[in-house]
Amino acid sequence: MELSDIRAFLAVAEELHFGRAAARLHMAQPPLSRTIKQLERKLGATLFNRNTRSVQLTSAGASLVAPARDVLAAVHRAEAAVSAAAGAEVGEVRIAFAGLSTHMLVAELARAVRAEHPGVHLELSSQNFAQPAMKKVAIGDTDLALGRWDIVPAEIATDVVMSDSLVVALPDTHRFACEPQVSIGLLSDDGFVSLPLHEGAIMPDRLLRLAQVNGFVPNIIQIAPDTQTALALVSAEVGAHLTLASVARNVREPHVSFVPLADDAPDVDLRAAWRRNDANPALRAVLEALFALKR
Repeated sequence: MELSDIRAFLAVAEELHFGRAAARLHMAQPPLSRTIKQLERKLGATLFNRNTRSVQLTSAGASLVAPARDVLAAVHRAEAAVSAAAGAEVGEVRIAFAGLSTHMLVAELARAVRAEHPGVHLELSSQNFAQPAMKKVAIGDTDLALGRWDIVPAEIATDVVMSDSLVVALPDTHRFACEPQVSIGLLSDDGFVSLPLHEGAIMPDRLLRLAQVNGFVPNIIQIAPDTQTALALVSAEVGAHLTLASVARNVREPHVSFVPLADDAPDVDLRAAWRRNDANPALRAVLEALFALKR
């Protein structure tokens, strides 16, 4: 079995459409069909059931998918190791990012890396919260994390990649929904929707700190598992939610107004985090591209 056979098989297996698979491989459909038929003859098994309307994997085809991916991954790792040893910007960089506020930046970074460093492959992993992403960097399970942290281990380097600020998400029927800004103290009688209060959770921490400075304990009506759910609850007039200006830029939630917070608050800027001793040239290339996007 040749590598070209494996690539052809995986393209069809993942697309389940010979036309789309051929376009993905930058080839015409008839040669792709011949390649698959020849592969089936080599293996002595039918890999796909196809008719004029659909393409489906057979049990034999399904059993080949994982080994075929393993083969291509091994080839990719070998090529990356050789290129990295030669100092080229080729390889894989694993990125963990947390929260809706990072999505636009991650998309821009992926476009920049693809354009400027085509030999670098990004493996993206979305986390609900930043602390798990930091732990993955610290133990070597990921190379780069994007998030917000008050405490950073000594072996981790960080730098700001996006300045940010706090806003309050309010139902559009709220008395302060159309104000240019609002102090958290004016919401002392309101109920709040909060994210879970766990180790390293920035937003619940900021809500508690600001409330304490303003002389009240926030009335937490509902704990939401993530920001998207929290905003849906705000839309349903369950309560107010302290969030980020970058979230307001990334999300369009019906019946929610985002009002800038008037109070001074501790830093909520988005940071990149990576291991100080990581000499991977592909990571350095990604960091260069990331900081070029800094805003």
